[in-house]
Amino acid sequence: MAGCSSDSAASTSGGSKQLRIGYFAFPSGDLIVKNKKLLEKALPDHRITWIKFDSGATVNQAFIGKSLDIAALGSSPFARGVSGASPIPYKVAWVLDVAGENEALVARRATGVFDVAGLKGRTIATPFASTSHYSLLAALTKAGLKTSDVKLVDLQPQAILAAWQRGDIDAAYVWLPTLDELRKTGTQLTSSKEIGADGKPTLDLAVVSDELIARDPRAIDVWRKAQAQALRLLKSDPDGSVKAVAAELGITAADARAQLAQGVFLTPEQVASADWLGTDGSPGRLLSYVTDTGRFLAGQKQIDAAPSEDAVRKAFYLKGLPDVLK
Repeated sequence: MAGCSSDSAASTSGGSKQLRIGYFAFPSGDLIVKNKKLLEKALPDHRITWIKFDSGATVNQAFIGKSLDIAALGSSPFARGVSGASPIPYKVAWVLDVAGENEALVARRATGVFDVAGLKGRTIATPFASTSHYSLLAALTKAGLKTSDVKLVDLQPQAILAAWQRGDIDAAYVWLPTLDELRKTGTQLTSSKEIGADGKPTLDLAVVSDELIARDPRAIDVWRKAQAQALRLLKSDPDGSVKAVAAELGITAADARAQLAQGVFLTPEQVASADWLGTDGSPGRLLSYVTDTGRFLAGQKQIDAAPSEDAVRKAFYLKGLPDVLK
């Protein structure tokens, strides 16, 4: 599968008692669920396969190829996925985190660029079709720049770091942990926290396939309970959460703690509130966020047409919320 790697030798072929879960090497409750084997313990009759991805674009491709049941996915690639005449057959079912200082635009210090407007004529890298790409477009627009005013390069995080070290790019919009490496020799120009405060928030969502909804809705309820447990652990057991994230990312506890501090993690009750995902029969403000994201991407010619609010509403799976979290 292009753009991803499996942590398990388990088959990703069909079967009623399996869950193929896509995740990112990015500090979140997802890594706690994985590290503590919360799903494996709660679903002993299921074969759980965790598959690592580098970006939302490859997650979307995997869902199109029917290679995933559940996956982390940024709000921008999700908006892309539900647009068009043939939307990807999945639905958003959870909010992993809200982007904060864990995604940002950084310019190489050697360029002498200290604000977004100063990037005119410069080469900027970001993973296309990602939340970082969306936030970069929003930052350029706010600074009065068109995409034609800069040279945009589509690179995955590790490739961004290599290009940065070679001096091939002037700036990059990317997420942790690559972001922290760029900050060592760069100047941060803006962040997703700032862009979100200006009305264009981005989030790390979790989506489930339509096929899984039809086949095994109980597994989705159990998975939501595990995600809710991870969000509670982030607040009730910060040291244990740091240890789990550090182990999954292969970094020190100090680095894991610093990276977690840059994200915005909701409580399970907030996830299912009107401010975010919402409840069965009553979608929350995430509906407007995704719809607005689609409109912005269409205006930037990143997609052919924005998904309607009705199309986005149909791509929400809220059955069982909030009762399943009790």
